[in-house]
Amino acid sequence: MSLLGITPSTHSSVSSRLLRLSIFLVLGLPDSEGKAIWMAHLNITFQVGNQIISELGESGVFGNHSPLESVSGAVALPEGWNQNACNPMTNFSRPEQADSWLALIERGGCTFTHKINVAAEKGANGVIIYNYPGTGNKVFPMSHQGTENIVAVMIGNLKGRQLLHLIQKGVYVMVVIEVGRVHMSWLSHYVISLLTFLAATVTYLFLYCAWRPRAPDSSIRRRRQIKADVKKAVSQLQLRVLQEGDRELEPNEDSCVICFDMYKPQDVVRVLTCKHFFHKACIDPWLLAHRTCPMCKCDILKT
Repeated sequence: MSLLGITPSTHSSVSSRLLRLSIFLVLGLPDSEGKAIWMAHLNITFQVGNQIISELGESGVFGNHSPLESVSGAVALPEGWNQNACNPMTNFSRPEQADSWLALIERGGCTFTHKINVAAEKGANGVIIYNYPGTGNKVFPMSHQGTENIVAVMIGNLKGRQLLHLIQKGVYVMVVIEVGRVHMSWLSHYVISLLTFLAATVTYLFLYCAWRPRAPDSSIRRRRQIKADVKKAVSQLQLRVLQEGDRELEPNEDSCVICFDMYKPQDVVRVLTCKHFFHKACIDPWLLAHRTCPMCKCDILKT
């Protein structure tokens, strides 16, 4: 006997009615197109010691009033202890060798429009605003009317703080901002009705799935197996404790490219199969997330 009297024939009939109701609700929206949200690709390049590090990711979102175009330049910070660029007299530490530059500004203290205009008046080719502390890498499209001539994107707090610390340590950082994918937002007062309908649909599907046996998801099992393999591979990599007199402690040697701190005696380092090494506390979380050496991209599961 099926749960709540639901049979395959009943399921087919209910699904048909749900589909017709969905089409009716969507067509009834006053603005079915909504407002587009454009993601921003950030290609970040910087040099640590003799190594050039390049990182590409869809880690930002264009502001609602930003031109949708590519822009590049060296990253510059507001001068002084306050990084929100709310003071109209704010100057930026623009690298002398840079032909174009992008302002990196902390969110808060004033409107997005004000921050962007302050940077534009100082000659910035684009503005990168990073989110509040405690928000991780969450982003949202900013509203900044009156700044339509300059590219403005928001990135997460963690990514913004990473760039901030690099520049504060004297690292020259270049960023190329490119237009990524487009998403559609559902900002409409009719969305409450649609969400209510979707909640009822999900409840029905949950009951149906509880009644109908479901085959195991092989892709989930594969991801779990890969995660277990990565943990095992990391645990088998060599560990070293640096001692006084080791070549790695000499002043002209490279620092850890993850935390950018110089190696010190008694530091525990993990040596990868490609012979690159890093602080254990830095590289272990990196490997669990990325599986590759941050310097040469060597895959620890393939070596």
